[in-house]
Amino acid sequence: MTDPQQIESMLLAVGPRLRALRRERRTTLAALAESTGISASTLSRLESGQRKATLELLLSIAGAYQVSVDELIGTRRAADPRVRVEPREVDGALAYPLTKQPGQPQAFKLVLPTRRLEPDPRTHEGYEWIYVLSGRLRLVLGDRDMTLGPGEAAEFDTRFPHWMGSNGDGPVEVLALFGKQGERAHLRASTNRR
Repeated sequence: MTDPQQIESMLLAVGPRLRALRRERRTTLAALAESTGISASTLSRLESGQRKATLELLLSIAGAYQVSVDELIGTRRAADPRVRVEPREVDGALAYPLTKQPGQPQAFKLVLPTRRLEPDPRTHEGYEWIYVLSGRLRLVLGDRDMTLGPGEAAEFDTRFPHWMGSNGDGPVEVLALFGKQGERAHLRASTNRR
């Protein structure tokens, strides 16, 4: 940003932003002066626009409020929230990562192809939550063999032998959350039984 008019208008907006933040935090000029080391009269002139903000002043105020200087001058913008990750093929299924942050839990949309496979249950550390978007999902968990339809969810400890795939009638789309042991995702919805 090198346009002098843009810079000037941003600097003019700092004062009202500082006043609004101070009022939002319900603090006085005297209390802010004590925490920043800037005189109350200087803070008052900053808020009224009678004094231009300097980096040194803004750094002290940002530290007192525990916000970034960008927030004080209004240049902070939200990052693009869209997740743009290419699907990965895993054992013939497509896995679309829906989270871009590292760590747990991780969210995926899984597209499981139409094919009748012999279940091959596996175990690993963690906890898993699944929600069927479309199709019919065959889930084998321990000695249980069940079919879930659209709108049904399941959650389980992945230390139990488990396997999932299409029941053979068509592809299945599933939302899945996977987290390390103890990080559980719960479906909180009312159940309507007919």
